[in-house]
Amino acid sequence: MPKITLEHITKRWGKFVGVKDMNLEIKDRAFVTLLGPSGCGKTTTLRMIAGLETPTEGKITIGDTVVFDSESGVNLPASKRDVGFLFQNYALWPHMTVFQNIAFGLQNLKWSKDDIKKRVFELLEMLKIDQFVERYPNELSGGQQQRVAIARTLAPRPKVLFMDEPLSNLDAKLRLEMRSELKRLHLDTNSTFVYVTHDQLEAMTLATKVCLIKEGVVQQYEPPLQLYVKPDNLFVADFVGNPTMNFVESTGKKIDDTHLEVDFAGVKTIFTAKEPLKLKNKEIILGIRPEYIKVVEESKIVGKVYATLPAGMETTVKFQLGNQLLTSVVFGIIDFDLDSKICLDFHGDGVCIFDKVSGKNIGLGNLEVKASK
Repeated sequence: MPKITLEHITKRWGKFVGVKDMNLEIKDRAFVTLLGPSGCGKTTTLRMIAGLETPTEGKITIGDTVVFDSESGVNLPASKRDVGFLFQNYALWPHMTVFQNIAFGLQNLKWSKDDIKKRVFELLEMLKIDQFVERYPNELSGGQQQRVAIARTLAPRPKVLFMDEPLSNLDAKLRLEMRSELKRLHLDTNSTFVYVTHDQLEAMTLATKVCLIKEGVVQQYEPPLQLYVKPDNLFVADFVGNPTMNFVESTGKKIDDTHLEVDFAGVKTIFTAKEPLKLKNKEIILGIRPEYIKVVEESKIVGKVYATLPAGMETTVKFQLGNQLLTSVVFGIIDFDLDSKICLDFHGDGVCIFDKVSGKNIGLGNLEVKASK
């Protein structure tokens, strides 16, 4: 299996820049998701690697083969890049059975009948659809059609499998099941997967690495938990995580290299950083994940319950603190009365400090209410 390298890839349409100076390395056997809002350039990036879109500038290498180079004029067609592409709509032939749909590409490649039969039944068994071998697409559920489309894409053993929002047409329960199946399939096929989605939960649960893109520019390229715990900037922090991170504008007074005195809703708190802080401005933004705000019996920080969303094993609590609406996640079977008062405190060492001007993450640590003298 090959690694994929993008060097200074840019895609322009006239004055509009879809992808800007992108450098990316996708390692052999990785499961990488290209994540971002609609129109950010993730599908364009995928199509450029696959050979379905031509970059304006840059170089793309798959394994040891340069498949595109704007300087030397190399541009291999998609058919010669040895990749499989799974689209949002499954595009199954309605007049063909499951067997015939999977076998179709292999027949075009002039495989022998015995090899085709062996490969098709191997995939039918792997994807648990062998009982549907003689059915037609209109006799299958959405999830079953999806599996047939995956089997057809995997049939010729492509070096890399590209997927462009392949689960978006499925209902919520089936999407959850298919995520598990795709993760298992990645292990079983020992292949490189590149997956486009705008669903951050999908990206977080599937990928070995997530490439988060905004307006054609890579914001952060890390393992999913690294994006969640240590986002590089406000955009990453806001985009990754559900419920989203709480952002509180404040001022930071430096005590020493790793300690700040921070005003939190009129209460003095101390932020203790894991590493020396790179504080350039007093104006900061605190980033606090909902699970780091806990409801306690007594505290100097008192909020009013605005809304609660109990979900069985946990309850999302939205509370009002001054003129701000913040969110906490309380674990356990519990609910709160609307407009009731609750006391709040902080726990965990994953609180972020962002520079208000640049939006960059300048510190990670814990937040404590300052003890009274």
